[in-house]
Amino acid sequence: MTSAVPRLVVAAPSSGSGKTTVATGLMAALAGRGLAVSPHKVGPDYIDPGYHALATGRVGRNLDAYLCGPELVGPLFLHGARGCDIAVVEGVMGLYDGAAGEGELASTAQVAKLLRAPVVLVVDASSQSRSVAALVHGFVSWDPEVRVGGVILNKVGSDRHEALLREALDSAGVPVLGVLRRVPRVETPSRHLGLVPVAERGAQAVEAVAAMAAQVSDGCDLEALVGLARSAGALECAAWDAGEVLRCSPPGATASGPPLSAPDGPRPRTPDGLGPRVAVAGGAAFTFSYAEHAELLAAAGAEVVVFDPLRDEELPEGTAGLVVGGGFPEVYASELSANEPLRKAVAELALGGAPVAAECAGLLYLCRELDGLPMCGVLDASARMSERLTLGYRDAVAVTDSSLAVAGTRMRGHEFHRTVVEPGAGVAPAWGMRAPERRVEGFVERGVHASYLHTHWASEPGVARRFVERCRTS
Repeated sequence: MTSAVPRLVVAAPSSGSGKTTVATGLMAALAGRGLAVSPHKVGPDYIDPGYHALATGRVGRNLDAYLCGPELVGPLFLHGARGCDIAVVEGVMGLYDGAAGEGELASTAQVAKLLRAPVVLVVDASSQSRSVAALVHGFVSWDPEVRVGGVILNKVGSDRHEALLREALDSAGVPVLGVLRRVPRVETPSRHLGLVPVAERGAQAVEAVAAMAAQVSDGCDLEALVGLARSAGALECAAWDAGEVLRCSPPGATASGPPLSAPDGPRPRTPDGLGPRVAVAGGAAFTFSYAEHAELLAAAGAEVVVFDPLRDEELPEGTAGLVVGGGFPEVYASELSANEPLRKAVAELALGGAPVAAECAGLLYLCRELDGLPMCGVLDASARMSERLTLGYRDAVAVTDSSLAVAGTRMRGHEFHRTVVEPGAGVAPAWGMRAPERRVEGFVERGVHASYLHTHWASEPGVARRFVERCRTS
């Protein structure tokens, strides 16, 4: 299948150059013109896609060649871009920065090449003038397969500064597609893991995105940017489809394991006759999730219901399985602890053997305590904040049969946290890390699979089928 969705990649020489401001502002500005904009983010980041979703009214989706493999970048992109007029892809770190020790793997440059998309380079020009030409020339010439279609100059100080920058880039033959001045009001607050998520900022986030849109609209040539997006090459692949990939995967198993056996008699159903009800934690404390997870659960036959552990005192009626993803429980530890009825409900569900998948924040929530405050007590472990940031891609293999995977299933994941869980692994660990260091991590107890590792289920869709089958049979 051939597709030519107009698209461009917003990249930068390094982190902190203004990619998120430009990408989010461009998405919102194009949406404000009546275009259906598909928002994407390179890498495992969960926070930026929240701002993208606010800017476009569509789900922000990730494109990660490490977590999912390069072969899925195109299909996942087309899945997100269905029915859209244009797509904007925000890069990660510097244009050519990828997974440590893996060459170009998972870099913005690799994703741009896989998508055959032109790149717009956002340059922080605050401390340079003529040198900008040398910087841009280096990024343009480093990899001839990466097509840098133009530059947006950010943090420009004055008309004179802008004139010097334009003169330098004219001599380098690189078009300037936008100039943004220093505007503090479009800055978004950060804390220990990056930007404060949209879900925590409410009206402030709306105002910030509107300010980004106004700045991009005023300072950038939107017509030229749309024209550049239309120059993207055709993609000769089919859009990813949750139902189709599950039909092509072994029933009830990951690719490396046998199907689960069902008990005799009819399978339990939710009260309204749908498939097993899977409760997914949401709200401000649990904002980290990939949209494809819920799509895969639904395609596997589950009824997916979102609940908020900060507000809801009960799990959704008829809950047969629980998914608690990432987020910031450390920020909301007091509120989560104070919701004793829900903590008890979660513990009762988990201790009764129901399938529970918990990643990072979910792991902390299942612990006995977090920073001395009582949590669900499902795991005999204690969690606390730490000064040390744990960050990076991981090559992992399932150590123990669980509700997600059979032992031996290999998956790639990502860790991103400033907390410590003691002990770091249970008697039956969830994962054995193959790289960058060899260790075991996480907990498998009854139907619980809890770990710091964030994974993308599109890379191994059998985990969703296995989880839903466990929900039916547990």
